[in-house]
Amino acid sequence: MEREKLNQCVEAARLAPSAGNVQPWRFCIVDDPATKERLARHAFSGIYGATRWAAKAPVLVVIFAQLDVLANRLGSQMTGIHYYLIDIGIAGEHFVLQAQELGLASCWIGWFLPRGAKKALRAPASHRAVAMLAIGYPQHNHARERKRKQNEVHSYNEFTR
Repeated sequence: MEREKLNQCVEAARLAPSAGNVQPWRFCIVDDPATKERLARHAFSGIYGATRWAAKAPVLVVIFAQLDVLANRLGSQMTGIHYYLIDIGIAGEHFVLQAQELGLASCWIGWFLPRGAKKALRAPASHRAVAMLAIGYPQHNHARERKRKQNEVHSYNEFTR
């Protein structure tokens, strides 16, 4: 896969907003087959083996959260909300939307062993693997498209079921 396209995805993610503009993310892009196999061996083992299919993607992107940011810790203590997870969700979505624009397909992965990914990629103690993206070129299989909810996902002025 062209690194230029991946760099454009990173640039889109880099520009994502974050609470207090702390930008608590780090994208580790794995395109080397041997490194990808090591990552799969560590991150998709045991009960996470069902996600091993992701190792077949040309690229895996592990999104790490920087945990030692004071603003994140204070915000979490005061509100009970881990804002870094929201920030990473926004940045990750910027990444996959840019990928889509460039003709790439993506799959957001949450079912993996974070410690395994961290170990495989030699991430520092101050970071936690919180999400993974499988990136490749789409295989158009319309039979696998899933029905999406329509009107039941929104309401105006008050919450309705």
